[in-house]
Amino acid sequence: MTGPAPLDRRRFLGRTALLGGLALTPGLLAACTRTQVGSGAPKDDGALLARLRKQGFVRVGFAGEAPYGFQDGSELAGEAPTLHREIFTALGVRELRPTLTEFGALIPGLLADRFDVVSAGMSITPERCAKVIFSEPEFVSPTALMVRRGNPKGLSDLKSCAAKGVTVGVLTAAVEASYATAAGVPEGSVKTLAKQQDGLDALLAGRIDAFALTAISLRWLARTNQGAAVEVAEPFVPVVDGVRQLGAGGAVFRPGAKGLRDAFDSELRKITGAPDRFVELIGRYGFTAREVPPRSLRTADLCAG
Repeated sequence: MTGPAPLDRRRFLGRTALLGGLALTPGLLAACTRTQVGSGAPKDDGALLARLRKQGFVRVGFAGEAPYGFQDGSELAGEAPTLHREIFTALGVRELRPTLTEFGALIPGLLADRFDVVSAGMSITPERCAKVIFSEPEFVSPTALMVRRGNPKGLSDLKSCAAKGVTVGVLTAAVEASYATAAGVPEGSVKTLAKQQDGLDALLAGRIDAFALTAISLRWLARTNQGAAVEVAEPFVPVVDGVRQLGAGGAVFRPGAKGLRDAFDSELRKITGAPDRFVELIGRYGFTAREVPPRSLRTADLCAG
């Protein structure tokens, strides 16, 4: 599902008929990378779903981040494209038209009417809820440790890292740094790394003893580095000041698009309420039954902090 706001989607843990398998030609991909100038978000999006059904497509903003939404060869892949294709198809919107942009530009682009929904597995945080509205959680993102194969130091969570005096790698500006220090790992034993691959490389080189990140991202990292002498330990939920830090991601809509959001949620609940279907849809991207959001986890509570 990061430094500024918890699980900044990542950081934290991020589509035309293209989502149905249509290849991205070089020309189309180039067009997707240029965000068209919006005229500003409509004041009233109450009839948005009806308009989307009539025009036959929805404009989707995404960021190129595996395994949430990314280009795989000539096609767009990942959790959000797959899940949102299923939902919008059920809502009667046949085509998803993608706009690729930087993660930090997704909410401004949405508010400027450059797209109708953000499909990037964005974490639901109070800071973001003050600007936009979220769907109910699409997934939860517990934390995990990547360790060297065989887990020679017997590490299970950040408290065990603190107890054994090891060095923990985290991504720059990622929330895991605060999780580590809250668990008792000294700041001098927390090493920041620029990219996920840097964490795996540092682990293999012995510069760190564990790499802390979401279990989803670590499983994907291990999968894309098959044969590397690493493993991902069982996920856990960090605790900061007595509060469990179970992050969750969702789709993002303009504040006026409550009708579309509610319709989206209705279809989303059919998927998250059926773990087998959830895993069947996005299991290929490293999502398991552990990432199915519990019914008790509500966006309103996450927005309230």
